[in-house]
Amino acid sequence: MTALLRYQSGLLLRSQRWLAPLLLYTACLAVGITFGEPVLGSLGLAAAALLPVTAWSVRICVTQEPPAARGVVAAVAGRGRAHLAALATGALWPVLVGAFAVLVVTLTGDRRGVGTGAALVTGLLAVLACAGTGAAVGALSSRPFLPAPGRSLGALVLGSLLALVTTGSPAKHAVTALVTGARTATAEPPWLACGGALLLAAAVAALARAATARLE
Repeated sequence: MTALLRYQSGLLLRSQRWLAPLLLYTACLAVGITFGEPVLGSLGLAAAALLPVTAWSVRICVTQEPPAARGVVAAVAGRGRAHLAALATGALWPVLVGAFAVLVVTLTGDRRGVGTGAALVTGLLAVLACAGTGAAVGALSSRPFLPAPGRSLGALVLGSLLALVTTGSPAKHAVTALVTGARTATAEPPWLACGGALLLAAAVAALARAATARLE
């Protein structure tokens, strides 16, 4: 699996297709966050913006291989395992970007009433919750479920929006906890939301792996 992750990461970095989601994320943070604002509210925005970016990144990694190269990798490593590596690559890089954003926002935001450690933990858990939910959205809106580009993009946009506003969504729960904490200056780490998002992402990844092995 390590070799597959390196292979997928190499494809992603060389293709420069990562640049568009990264610029989108940077623009969201630049427009929505002002230095000196309450740190928890800023962390909530940083986490929420990561959800569609992660979904987009997952879709990029799942579709970036030419069909011939995909066939060779599937023959060597197994179709389901290769697809799982693409999903993992698409989710892990946004998590790293989100973790860096959490660090920057925490150090530059207004931490009155909130300790630095508590803000970091709360922000990182929210990032994991939103990235995990976004990874699930990206996996469900890509091959093998929706191979057509138009339908895939439409499902990705709609799924990302619903994941941020639907009651019961781990991402919505995590962002709401941060927004509420910003009003009361109380950091409540969204452990439950983070765990639920990771379980959701794992379940969708397993489903996508099985579907890939059967349908493609």
